[in-house]
Amino acid sequence: MESTFNIRLLLRHLLLVLFLFNFSSVSESNQFCDAGVGYGEPACGISSSSSSSKILIKGGTVVNAHKQEVADVYVEDGIIVAVKPNIKVGDYVTVIDATGKFVMPGGIDPHTHLSFEFMSTETVDDFFSGQAAALAGGTTMHIDFVIPVNGSLTAGFEAYEKKAKKSCMDYGFHMAVTKWDEVVSKEMEIMVKEKGINSFKFFLAYKGALMINDELLLEGFKKCKSLGALAMVHAENGDAVYEGQKRMIELGITGPEGHALSRPPLLEGEATARAIHLAGFVNTPLYVVHVMSIDAVEEIARARKKGQRVIGEPVAAGLALDGSGLWDPDFVTAAKFVMSPPIRASGHDKALQAALSTGILQLVGTDHCSFNSTQKALGIDDFRKIPNGVNGIEERMHLVWDIMVESGQISVTDYVRVTSTECARIFNIYPRKGAIFPGSDADIIILNPNASFEITAKSHHARSDTNVYEGRRGKISTLTSVDVILRIVWENDELKVVPGTGKYVELPPFSYLFDGIDKAEATYLSSLQAPVKRFKSTA
Repeated sequence: MESTFNIRLLLRHLLLVLFLFNFSSVSESNQFCDAGVGYGEPACGISSSSSSSKILIKGGTVVNAHKQEVADVYVEDGIIVAVKPNIKVGDYVTVIDATGKFVMPGGIDPHTHLSFEFMSTETVDDFFSGQAAALAGGTTMHIDFVIPVNGSLTAGFEAYEKKAKKSCMDYGFHMAVTKWDEVVSKEMEIMVKEKGINSFKFFLAYKGALMINDELLLEGFKKCKSLGALAMVHAENGDAVYEGQKRMIELGITGPEGHALSRPPLLEGEATARAIHLAGFVNTPLYVVHVMSIDAVEEIARARKKGQRVIGEPVAAGLALDGSGLWDPDFVTAAKFVMSPPIRASGHDKALQAALSTGILQLVGTDHCSFNSTQKALGIDDFRKIPNGVNGIEERMHLVWDIMVESGQISVTDYVRVTSTECARIFNIYPRKGAIFPGSDADIIILNPNASFEITAKSHHARSDTNVYEGRRGKISTLTSVDVILRIVWENDELKVVPGTGKYVELPPFSYLFDGIDKAEATYLSSLQAPVKRFKSTA
């Protein structure tokens, strides 16, 4: 008989809820030998070693991005040692029965903002509460955005290092670039070569705050290319948005609906196209964050069809919601949906789902940037002052399953790809993350496809007093999470994760997206037929 759970009650079914955090360095790259960049199994694993924490996950359907199979998974000290049927172990090993359930790599959220100081306030979720919520929902790693301090990348990184001391799970960092000079250029090198950052984000929106111009964007793209770092963009035309905002205020539209009306899809499409063209001009890969509209999808599809290396990231809110909530007569309800780019009108959500199912878009993030109703009320008389952001770090895995897998739009293996594996590949930590292979970190979730869920702010683990997915129900339950020292994190109806036990994961440069870039550059140079050798006239 199918049982119904809300997000809190999901965890009642965790078998001791096992999160395995390894406090020492694990899974060095040489453990994977000739792993390559595809989805297949690595050519070699690691040998078993003595261990104080040994777990056998028995009888489940192990799902990777390239295949699924019924097998056992044996883990020692936070590392997967073996994946094969009928593994025999002694009495000293903890055995979890996963019969009839899916055993998958833990989710990786590529896009979050925890402890983010923004629009005269700070996100309600810090690195502890946000990560605890993520773990409750089956996400075992996320990548957060470091915001520079007065333009300084170094100061920004140091600030986020302090914020992340509360962490209770694995995390990595992207870095935003908000100004340009030789100091920033040098700092980008330091971030890549010494700090484990392999991606830089450029905001084409938020005029007067985070927004950069095309000159800076070109300089940033060139530097990213030389460093093997992935250029990322928030694609909206900030100048036009600014004009749109003024227009709405002049029309007397001051409520949350003005937010969406001031930044229509065509402005997202224009900025997406501009970023794609400039990245093509420089010949560097591009990652477009939070793709929210048909307009942006069409630009990405066009570029990818031509062979340009463009990654498109939809977020849970764009896949699951339409923009009608912004017109709710209750300000608290309407304001909770304010994010940028906006949640679009009905039809854009279906187009995003279709683009994800056909490979035009590659992976799903959340842009988790959560504010409570008191913070949102900063803009009660002026939508321009409503802090932009919604929740999603806890709900993403459930929503993607319900929207994409239950509907038949993607397979179970595709689910692993868009929620975990592709993120690991893009940010160059595969197969350490995003796979259930010998040698991989034991970031594992066990999913029950026959259970169901209900989302509500009364029981979610994030700190916000609202939830944009309020009342949503669907299928799937996260039963057990095993995440790279064995400890109980769910007991007596209480989530028990400890601040300070998380681990920073360095992200190496030159992911698979850079393969062949040098060859393409050489082909371009040879095609120029220039400079032309000319002879001066002797007449």
